[in-house]
Amino acid sequence: MVLSMVDQHKPKCYLCNETFEDIEELRKHQDITHKEFIEYHKNSHEHSPAPGDVTVF
Repeated sequence: MVLSMVDQHKPKCYLCNETFEDIEELRKHQDITHKEFIEYHKNSHEHSPAPGDVTVF
């Protein structure tokens, strides 16, 4: 299978693979469509370790 190289210079949403004309449209799309995902991962330093995580000193 060969993928086309059309529109490879345009920003693409990594969650739904939609392409946009510029980065501002991508940010608006992510703020509206993927709001929960973005908010959850924006504060990733506030999450506690998962069970089984190993801390190396």
